[in-house]
Amino acid sequence: MQALFGEYRDREIEGTNNDNRAKIWMSGNQKPLRVEIEPSLLSEEKAIIEEATLDAMKSAHEISTSTMKERMEDLTGGFKLNLPGMGEES
Repeated sequence: MQALFGEYRDREIEGTNNDNRAKIWMSGNQKPLRVEIEPSLLSEEKAIIEEATLDAMKSAHEISTSTMKERMEDLTGGFKLNLPGMGEES
């Protein structure tokens, strides 16, 4: 289990907004690593920039948690552990 967390801690996961003008990289344990904003996005209104950045962050978080959840299920033979932040959102 510790090896799995070490593997994901060092992994970089990229999330993007719908038009790929905002990108966020997180580690597998969801530590923010870096942000990239396309220059064309910076000429938009503040609300659009904020929404694009938030969408990219949500994307990176979703990829991170779903990847970890799948890997945990592989390791446990499909046994679903109800870990905080890795369950179904209501």
